[in-house]
Amino acid sequence: MSTHATTTEDTDSARGAHGTHKVVLVTGAGSGIGEAVARRLAGQGHTVVLTGRRADRLRAVADELTGVGHTALARTLDVTDRAAFADLVADVVAEHGRLDVLVANAGVMLLSRLESLLVEEWDRMFDVNVKGLYNGIAAVLPRFRDLGSGHVVTIASIGAREVVPTSAVYSATKFAARALTEGLRLESDPSIRVTTVSPGVVESELADHITDPHAAGLMVGYRAASIPADAIARAVAYAVDQPADVDVNEIVVRPAAQR
Repeated sequence: MSTHATTTEDTDSARGAHGTHKVVLVTGAGSGIGEAVARRLAGQGHTVVLTGRRADRLRAVADELTGVGHTALARTLDVTDRAAFADLVADVVAEHGRLDVLVANAGVMLLSRLESLLVEEWDRMFDVNVKGLYNGIAAVLPRFRDLGSGHVVTIASIGAREVVPTSAVYSATKFAARALTEGLRLESDPSIRVTTVSPGVVESELADHITDPHAAGLMVGYRAASIPADAIARAVAYAVDQPADVDVNEIVVRPAAQR
């Protein structure tokens, strides 16, 4: 049993000053930041739909949450499949009557120098980090307009603000994610809130998938100082919990040791 389960006391105290129950869809919820966000928001009394590609992992987390009295559902989703994303959102609305929040967390970080020419990995990052985000926006925005409210929370990266050697393509995807989210905020009715959360170095599986030896080696030292994924989940929960007339636009969260 994971030690991350939220207690009843946590739930009661964490419902927030506004105590509004929301239906929240989290992408990439099988591990890392997505899992931490799902755990924290479920612990605060929200209905959480955990999505991702690893069905077994999603079910395990959802079962653990429901086992301690929270409301959580597991649904498989490839965010690059626009029709599947739209169908899932439609199913959630049909089942729960509404969808209030999309936490667009799904992402990949396949760092490499440009001279490595890992073009297929570059394509994968754009597919998930950018296309996956606008597929989510396209799926939820009509629902939010019908409902008269809604909230999109994008998990970007400190890479949305800076470029370092090996991060050129990854940072390009995160700059794009930040631009998409800010564009959505500027174009949306005030009833739709939009937040970008940019994490620094966080404990996660992201770096485990780097295939370029040079980039993987650099990550060892770079990731020596990291913070738990729940630090980002707390930032998401803070933004979600604000009253309807408060829109938290951007949050940057990184280890105190990361400069």
